[in-house]
Amino acid sequence: MRIGIDCRYVRIGRHDGISRFTAGVVQHLPDRHDYTLLVHDERQLESLPAGLPHALLPAPTDAGEPFVARHVDRLGLDAVFSPMQTMGSRGRHYALVLTLHDLIYYRNRTPPREFSWPIRLGWRAFHLSWAPQRFLLNGADGVVTVSETTAGLIRQHRLTKRPVTVAYNAADPAPRRPADGPRRRDLVYMGSFMPYKNVETLAAAVPLLGAEWRLHCMSRVSDADRARLSRLAPPGSIVFHDGASDEEYLDVLRSATALATASHDEGFGIPLVEAMGVGTPVVVSDIPIFREIGGDAAEYFDPGSPSAVAAAVRRLEARWDEAAERSVERAARFRWADSAEQVVRAVERAVEDRAGRTGSDGD
Repeated sequence: MRIGIDCRYVRIGRHDGISRFTAGVVQHLPDRHDYTLLVHDERQLESLPAGLPHALLPAPTDAGEPFVARHVDRLGLDAVFSPMQTMGSRGRHYALVLTLHDLIYYRNRTPPREFSWPIRLGWRAFHLSWAPQRFLLNGADGVVTVSETTAGLIRQHRLTKRPVTVAYNAADPAPRRPADGPRRRDLVYMGSFMPYKNVETLAAAVPLLGAEWRLHCMSRVSDADRARLSRLAPPGSIVFHDGASDEEYLDVLRSATALATASHDEGFGIPLVEAMGVGTPVVVSDIPIFREIGGDAAEYFDPGSPSAVAAAVRRLEARWDEAAERSVERAARFRWADSAEQVVRAVERAVEDRAGRTGSDGD
């Protein structure tokens, strides 16, 4: 088959979550089909495998996105996989598989800050009801999601009549921390500072652990967020890296006691897999998606309690060597090759199902 992979969400420069998912899947596509990369800017190809054919489409934020099928149809593809659920499906002549990563913005309605105000307004309106989501997903022939947790929520809210396939997020392979390397009393936080991320609870837990502990915040941070968090802990105990490189992030991670996050909600949690993969255990809020990822390797806490964070860190210290080994084993469950295989199987099923429906309509 000729399968198009919608790569228009690949970031130019540095990945976000959806960009990383796209690139991870594309890098590991099984070789039993022919693939065409669908991009809106040729600079996106720098993060994608060389040698695969590509085609230019309008950007996914273009006003004509609901009718993008008219552009795709000209390519003669049998199917298209998109890492988002918003790709237009009207009037198409190919099978389509869309991705719904999570339902987090139905519970946390503040849109990402980097969006323009018209997109932020539309984002809020979209999440006021389940109806727009059902309309988009039922316009496809299949749906992919990145966790069993979200798959269960899709069923619970009856968001689609189409088959749902789980293709996990994963992390890029990285060398494990040295067995004889240092283990500093550091916690690492990787993520944004949006309200539901609840970084305040981590900051407030640091002084409860003791003067030798530090919290490393790796992502870019606004002056307001920096000041707000700094007031919750002694001077110097929160280190703001303000957008660490991948190398800096891994260096800090490999010498830390744990990666920590106190999120009230999450779509997945790639930093958990990144940390566990290099042998650094995780202490995380007790929410279903983190239970799915961390299993018995992680330590869990009530995200509303700084003292619960501190207690979880102390429990982890008491079993650190065992937790580190279990973490590596747990992270091995999340591989891009497996995810790419699941994506392609979902596409193959979508082609079969669409052919069956078309045949029945013809009869």
